[in-house]
Amino acid sequence: MTVASKLVKKGISLVQQLDQRRPAPAQLQQRTLQNLLKRAEKTAFGQHYGFGQLSNAANLEKVFQEQVPMHDYNRMFDEWWSRTLAGEPDVSWRGSVKYFALSSGTSEAASKYIPITTDMRRSMRQAALRMFSCLPRYGLPPSFYTKEWLMIGGSASLQDFGHYQAGDLSGINASKPPVWIRRYYRPGTRIARISDWDERTEAIARMAPHWDVGVLTGLPSWVQLTLERVIEYHGLNHIHEIWPNLRIFVSGGIAFDPYRKSFEELLGQPLIYQDSYLASEGFVAFQSRPGTSAMRLQLNNNIFFEFVPFNESNFDEEGKLRPSAQALTIEDVEEGQDYALLMSTCAGAWRYLIGDTVRFADKARSEILITGRTKHFLSICGEHLSVDNMNQAIRRTEALLNVKINEFTVSGVKADAHFAHRWYIGCEPKVDSEILSAVLDEQLMGVNDDYAAERSAMLRAPQVNAINGKLFYEWQRHTGKMNGQSKFPRVMKGEQLAGWETFVRSKQ
Repeated sequence: MTVASKLVKKGISLVQQLDQRRPAPAQLQQRTLQNLLKRAEKTAFGQHYGFGQLSNAANLEKVFQEQVPMHDYNRMFDEWWSRTLAGEPDVSWRGSVKYFALSSGTSEAASKYIPITTDMRRSMRQAALRMFSCLPRYGLPPSFYTKEWLMIGGSASLQDFGHYQAGDLSGINASKPPVWIRRYYRPGTRIARISDWDERTEAIARMAPHWDVGVLTGLPSWVQLTLERVIEYHGLNHIHEIWPNLRIFVSGGIAFDPYRKSFEELLGQPLIYQDSYLASEGFVAFQSRPGTSAMRLQLNNNIFFEFVPFNESNFDEEGKLRPSAQALTIEDVEEGQDYALLMSTCAGAWRYLIGDTVRFADKARSEILITGRTKHFLSICGEHLSVDNMNQAIRRTEALLNVKINEFTVSGVKADAHFAHRWYIGCEPKVDSEILSAVLDEQLMGVNDDYAAERSAMLRAPQVNAINGKLFYEWQRHTGKMNGQSKFPRVMKGEQLAGWETFVRSKQ
């Protein structure tokens, strides 16, 4: 074992020892909330909501929930973050904010400006180190720990606005990698700063033979495109011909399952998959052990979590919070139920609706699965179809028809006096749309009882359009989101849907 390997292994062992000595989840979260309130009590937000007095309350979480309202992005930005963006210090977190993550998610046309404070960058680095410390549980050899990490994401070339810089979160992180990984980080800051996706990918492909990559990280769609280009550039049969020590893919941002079949065709040997949940608002969770795809919440890393049951009592038909919505703390959640996630963080987000829905797979371990988005579900006549349902049905359809389906999007439409779901599915090889509709319909009924019930009432059979999968990436390019970070929306509505359908028609 090399000296570097020994040092990395020793560091991992220390992190694991510290992590094993943690108190119960509820206690960790109480301490986290108390610490956040204390550190923000002199900010404008903290003074407005009386954090100084609140932090001494006997039932801290209850009083906090009563005193501080829930915020979506528009409310948080309009009332507080717009002042931070203008350069005002101590607005909703102490000090000035030097970085903002530009995030349009998958549904919004305009960019959102999410503050990235120094404390939040430290929190993200801490979570990444904890995730790395879990790797010995996968039985990897000592030599693996000094292999290189190829991180695929947005450009590290940030927009400079004088008193702050803005860009994709992955680009912000890539502009200054943590010290512990800097030696192993690829493609390196020089290539990462290339703003054009195609040019950046070409540079990665050109340099690929000079790297000994052991770990890949990034959104599955963009990582797959990168691997395809490396294979094509060097005339390979699979990626392990150039990176024989590649063992792990750390996936994040979107579900990996839709890409698994085509992704694994690029490999020469199986990989270990480790899921992560890194959002612009914070590093929420990561998969800490083999044998599950659930991810452990980071309960002692300057993020306080609340969970709003994702039901009609708390959300309207557009996926917006109702004024009467009620949130639970980690003590009161149940396994198998969908919750919308609220976060209060060291970046100055307070009771902030991040927009994702999660489900506890193992409450004792505080392990969750991402099940969708609050605005990315279909319930035009009571079918309550989630993104998780869609992914399951697509996977079953893919297996039954022996095809590859990487991308899809769906919308709710009127069908005479009834309703229907209109699907666009990137399918290889292409299958007759009527066959695809029939199989998909059957699988949707199998994973969702409400959908099955509505199919015998108000909901007509799916309107399926089998299209070339490359159109999804051409759309990303057309809308200026060919960047290694953006996600294709699984559910489309309104103007976004109209623009997409016009685009597809123009290509046929």
